[in-house]
Amino acid sequence: MATTSPASETVAADVRGGTYGTKVIAVEPGGAEMVPPDERHGKPIQLLWTRLSPNLEYATVFLGVLATGIIGLSFTQAFFAILLGTGLGAFSHAVLSARGPQYGVPQMVLSRIAFGWRGNALPAGLNAVVAGIGWFAVNSVSGALALNSLTSLPSWLCLLVVVVAQIVIAFFGHNLVQAFEKYALPVLGVIFAIACVLTFLKADYSADGTGAGIGGFLIIVGATFGYAAGWNPYASDYTRYLPADTPKVKVGLFAGLGVFLSCVVLELAGAASTSIVTDAGLNPTTAFTSHLGTVVGDLTLLAIALGAVAANAINIYSGALSFTAMGFRIPLKAARAVTALGFGVIGLVLAWSALDDAGASYENFLLVISYWIGPWLGVYFTDQYLRRGHRVDGFLFDTKHNPYAGWVAMAIGIVVSVALFSNESFYTGVVPKAVPEVGDITFFVGFLVAAALYAVLSATLRNREPQDAVLVMPGG
Repeated sequence: MATTSPASETVAADVRGGTYGTKVIAVEPGGAEMVPPDERHGKPIQLLWTRLSPNLEYATVFLGVLATGIIGLSFTQAFFAILLGTGLGAFSHAVLSARGPQYGVPQMVLSRIAFGWRGNALPAGLNAVVAGIGWFAVNSVSGALALNSLTSLPSWLCLLVVVVAQIVIAFFGHNLVQAFEKYALPVLGVIFAIACVLTFLKADYSADGTGAGIGGFLIIVGATFGYAAGWNPYASDYTRYLPADTPKVKVGLFAGLGVFLSCVVLELAGAASTSIVTDAGLNPTTAFTSHLGTVVGDLTLLAIALGAVAANAINIYSGALSFTAMGFRIPLKAARAVTALGFGVIGLVLAWSALDDAGASYENFLLVISYWIGPWLGVYFTDQYLRRGHRVDGFLFDTKHNPYAGWVAMAIGIVVSVALFSNESFYTGVVPKAVPEVGDITFFVGFLVAAALYAVLSATLRNREPQDAVLVMPGG
């Protein structure tokens, strides 16, 4: 006998209270709630600078340095690896960003549709730690080192200056973050454009590399994908304030293009820079700027410090949103702001401990990001495809929506892909240990395993839970 799914549900929206509007110097109220229709504002073009500015920093440059200077790819090999990894991450970012205006919620709230209210704690919790603490510490160190090289102030004081600036911007919230990225872009864009042109002109492209082969190529594909896709769990955080009728194509285009252009250009500059002879014993930021001359070199160091602030204002803001999206009830009007402050303090302590060992584990960090984002994307995109034609907005705030398919598929995808294919210094999987030429394809495997498993598990649940959930506004 044929069975039918339970009837669709009606769920009340959790709408953010308070008045915020377009005020820049004002603390954004609430946490991960829906942005009310009368608070929507902005245009898709703003996503271009919101995605360009935070990538104009040394952490982006260092990916190219990693490709040719550490892994040993030739510039040509690095070019194609960077293009492939960044292209995949930028494309997924465009698709995710386009969904923000329709629903008006952060990315990790949209994730509840596939993962459920409780199960969403897995991706949201990972993102809160990686974004609000991990990325925050990585970028704070590069910014502090640049400021130290520029001013000769003690490293600890430079770190404190950089971190305080980042926390203040994130504490005030969405509008100040957007404004800072907009006005930072001309400064960062001009300085990095000059630095990149000089680097490309002075570089030697004749080296064949040190024989890293396909394995090294795939490691850089994974690392550059991890860097670009590292923005994916934040995607709709910066599109949710746009009016609901904003064209999806424009939203996705500007968001994805910002990630792609900034990452590719700076990563290629980093790859080219390793062929330029520099003095021994320099810290990473000084080594990159030493061939630029005093004036351009000093300006580039300033831009690296400013770029770190631009990146981490976003990291800590979105990390705080992800934390509140885990379902915690924080009885504060400024829940997100207070959470951002707490994350900043933790990130400061972690960055402080890493000042003397900058860059040592950066490759591992980027690969680990791809290890969890790959399976998360596999579940998220598969769910979006399977639910096409269904009304799903009610699942955003339905505390009774707790399917197991999403978090189980993601967890198994992570475990299987890492156990078999991880290739970083902390752990080498079964396959690359036996065949080193395989490199690291963990993120591809994790995506495919999680997607396939989610499709199977979802089919078993199809007749046990509603396929539609309608969101109604309070008083509606």
